[in-house]
Amino acid sequence: MKYLHTFLTLITLLTLFACTPTPLKVTKSEALPPIYPDYADVTIPVNIAPLNFLVRDDIEAVQVTAGQLTVNANGNEVCFDEDDWRELLESNHDIEVTVTTLKDGRWTEYRSFHWQVVKDKVDPFLTYRLIEPDYEVWNNLQIIQRCVEDFEEKALCDYHLANNQCMNCHATGSQNPNLSMMYVRGPKGGAVLNQNGKLRKLAIKTSDMISGSVYYGFSPSGRYITFSTNIIIPAFHSNPGKRLEVYDTKSDVYAADLQENRIIRSPLLSDSLTFETFPTFSPDGKYIYYCAAKHVELPMELKQLQYALVRIPFDEKTGTIGNKVDTIFNKRSVCHPRISPDGRYLVYTVADYGTFPIWHQESDLQMMDLKTGRIDTMKVVNSPRSDTYHSWSSNSRWLVFASKRDNGLYGKPYFCYIDRNGKPHKPFVLPQESPTFYDETLKSFNAPELSKGNIPFDAVDVEQLLKQEAEPFH
Repeated sequence: MKYLHTFLTLITLLTLFACTPTPLKVTKSEALPPIYPDYADVTIPVNIAPLNFLVRDDIEAVQVTAGQLTVNANGNEVCFDEDDWRELLESNHDIEVTVTTLKDGRWTEYRSFHWQVVKDKVDPFLTYRLIEPDYEVWNNLQIIQRCVEDFEEKALCDYHLANNQCMNCHATGSQNPNLSMMYVRGPKGGAVLNQNGKLRKLAIKTSDMISGSVYYGFSPSGRYITFSTNIIIPAFHSNPGKRLEVYDTKSDVYAADLQENRIIRSPLLSDSLTFETFPTFSPDGKYIYYCAAKHVELPMELKQLQYALVRIPFDEKTGTIGNKVDTIFNKRSVCHPRISPDGRYLVYTVADYGTFPIWHQESDLQMMDLKTGRIDTMKVVNSPRSDTYHSWSSNSRWLVFASKRDNGLYGKPYFCYIDRNGKPHKPFVLPQESPTFYDETLKSFNAPELSKGNIPFDAVDVEQLLKQEAEPFH
């Protein structure tokens, strides 16, 4: 049987190659090949899944040479064998890629591009919320974990298994798969806390708070979280160039002790004349960074709603908040501050106004060097459409963010290499097994988060947890 299987495999390969044309009388073009996704001249980690792509042209066949690897295919889809791809990346740091296509009986060789392969690995797992880009429904909403080294994925939470309720995004503490949390909204919902695979359902809300936790981040020890409470309102623009606006009518920031189920308060973080939101701990646990805006009349003065990036001290030993707020950046409106695990760089989103940048085409990422104060506008990273919702890899070399650069509607996860000099490189979209995947999917990838390992639970575990009573906080 073994020899028969080998023989049949050989016959299949010979038949495939016999049916695939070989380039003859090739005409060279100075243009880059019209490939999608745009993987031309990108920097990639050595452990990324194959960059499968398609040629956006009505062609009969394509040949791709990438270093010592050659792929021949009928039609316009290029897919790499996973084993061949892994060997290619492990044995090269600069891969020249040449695409040659057959159209109307003529072969055309396009200008070559390069893949720069770096040994700095990206964290192997990515979680994100798959959601239809709408304002009123969340049918088939899921929290998905995807292995970026291959194409395997699993659901961490599923709308159909979660009482048909909405859920927010899944975040880890220090990219640790054994410390993470997400929030299931509505009746029987609560914060789903993962500690070493043991799930707890928490009611992180007291009677004096305007809502439960919305945006949150873990302290370095994992004992504390900082979180915001928000009353979120959607509104429609009369300007046809803008689809939707989302804003807070109230928002405050707190911390919580996950060991003692205790809310930690400060009047500086719940000022009725200030909107406070998007809190995150610094990697050393000494500060809570968050965004704050002076109260304006909404929605009439929406364009005057400007959030500054600020911080307040926090003491992890005593679980107490400091008494002085420092302003870090107050040009344009800021949201989603995230600090690299090594403490060197702070990346945040800027927009013209407001606090919900996925509906703002002008929203961009910026990076502040916390050692020198220098700000990089990340021109090589940003696009004319929304770029936001970012997170770091544990080695501080990779940034993943959600971008609507393709059509302004659907967000997709893009990876950007930040080298040791703090220079950002051209980003690339999360590879998919099928080159036509992004053309066919009708879901947005919200709030992508990297993890060093496999998250130790799935949607069925969450379904069972939601049947339990939530642990109260005081």
